[in-house]
Amino acid sequence: MKYFVVKYTGAFGFIKPWTAVRDSETFSQQFLTPSIVEGIEKKLFPELLKEKGIKKIKRYRINYQGLDFQQERTWSKGGFAFAKEKGLYKTNMGILNRGVMLNPNLYLAFENSEDAEVAFTQTLCLCRNEDLIFPETLVEFEINDFDEINGFELIFTNEENGFKVGHNRFDNAVEMYGELKVFGNPIRN
Repeated sequence: MKYFVVKYTGAFGFIKPWTAVRDSETFSQQFLTPSIVEGIEKKLFPELLKEKGIKKIKRYRINYQGLDFQQERTWSKGGFAFAKEKGLYKTNMGILNRGVMLNPNLYLAFENSEDAEVAFTQTLCLCRNEDLIFPETLVEFEINDFDEINGFELIFTNEENGFKVGHNRFDNAVEMYGELKVFGNPIRN
């Protein structure tokens, strides 16, 4: 059996960890959760919007060249506010340091060439709209050869066999679990 693998590349990417809502320093998550993969699939194949679960993406792999820290200015959900207390102005603004992946590669594996060809015509983002990655190659792999691609992959499991990776926004916020697999050296030179 074969996989048809689309390789996406970009200058940088950030995958928001589910625990990082208000952390002052955040590293990009190094794997995709089930709901992220399902969201990518629904973007690529909008005809699946009304269906639950991952239907076409069989596996994935992600690697990158390093992390770069960028500062981002934030404020609370209610919008910008300020007040003067004891002669000093105070705001609800904050600065957080975000560790983004440099030059990420994302490999998506499909069982048929038609799905891979559809995916190859589109761009993706890794959880933030400005972090675009672009299709670079479409290659046919034997299923066993897919494991030769260096990178991180979360194998989707249950609570007994994995660790909690968040709540699924496509399935009533049920808890998601996975086992992180590292293939080769996921941080490229």
